[in-house]
Amino acid sequence: MDRIRELATECGLAVAGVTTADPFPGLAEQLDQRVADGHLAGMDWFTPERSIVSANPRMLHDGARSIIAVGIPYFRSDIQAPNDGILRGRIARYAWGRDYHVTLKKRMEALRVLLMAEYGREINARLLVDTARIVDRAVSARAGVGWYGKHTNLIVPGHGSFVMLGELLVDLELPTSEPINKNCGACTICMHRCPTNAIVQPYVVDAPRCISFQTIEQRGVIPEHLRGKMENWVFGCDLCQDVCPYTGAARSMINEAFAPAAIENAFPPLGWLLEMSEETFRSTYRGTAVLRTKRAGLARNAAIALGHTGSPDELPILARTMAQHDLWLVRAHAAWAIGAIGGDRGQDILRQALTHEVNEIVIHECQMALAGMNEVRDEQKPNLNSTSGITN
Repeated sequence: MDRIRELATECGLAVAGVTTADPFPGLAEQLDQRVADGHLAGMDWFTPERSIVSANPRMLHDGARSIIAVGIPYFRSDIQAPNDGILRGRIARYAWGRDYHVTLKKRMEALRVLLMAEYGREINARLLVDTARIVDRAVSARAGVGWYGKHTNLIVPGHGSFVMLGELLVDLELPTSEPINKNCGACTICMHRCPTNAIVQPYVVDAPRCISFQTIEQRGVIPEHLRGKMENWVFGCDLCQDVCPYTGAARSMINEAFAPAAIENAFPPLGWLLEMSEETFRSTYRGTAVLRTKRAGLARNAAIALGHTGSPDELPILARTMAQHDLWLVRAHAAWAIGAIGGDRGQDILRQALTHEVNEIVIHECQMALAGMNEVRDEQKPNLNSTSGITN
């Protein structure tokens, strides 16, 4: 096992462990229960058939005898948002640099080549990263790479949960590593810090409530009850990992593959996101995971983040969005943001938008925002029937 770790380290895979290719007892049933409970709602591709395959590695590689679980730590504490007075969004750390799928697979292929030299034969392997039908964390936990945190991420000693995971299913009989007998104890910091209460119980995340799900996987309208809790996240969310005590002890890993090419790849200006063109979006985020959310999703998320500021200073750019933006999805969430900021100017912008808007969803959002602003105004009116404060 030590030799496997040495070879993995040579390939830039700082974390490694080995387990068998045997099925994972009870995993398919657990996944099916998550689906039945609605915790994977919106992921229509997660079917009972996928659960069965996910729990049995040999259905992905019938010749597999061992699984090498590998990982690349990516936590960095030296990159912070600039203190320049510009309102900025936040992108989850894993998406700051080049697409981790590509980086991991290249390094895993390099490991396969070293293994062939080590064992003196061709190695039939399948390389899996994230999107494959396997539960990365389950494999890594059984391989002794780390253990499940209550936020459902894998906690790796020395690195916390900021580790990108992958697997090599190989036709080699390799010595296995022991699982780590550790847990989070009584700590529930991640559960309490989640703004949307997405960690519904220890080790269970309700995906539809998760900011990461909504900012990335959600292609349409974000539920209104979640918008006010999304803070300034525009792609993914690191909050439950940031507050984990094991993150505080994590070593900062300087890995240029995952470094942001520019500040826009980590802390993009919200106004810039809202008004960027398709060409700007693609040129800025080419080769990164951020492309997954598309320009529509990123601008939509920026509109929500602007609404969080509560500042009338943001009304001019939101007004331009209502009047000029080519995507109805962005205009719809800009209407919500204007309503969240409020004020007479906000009402004027929404009323003006209603004179020319043709999309029914945007019209509805404008009407709802106006109604909410009127309710606030009514609540702020003095109660003329009250005797409070009246003296004879």
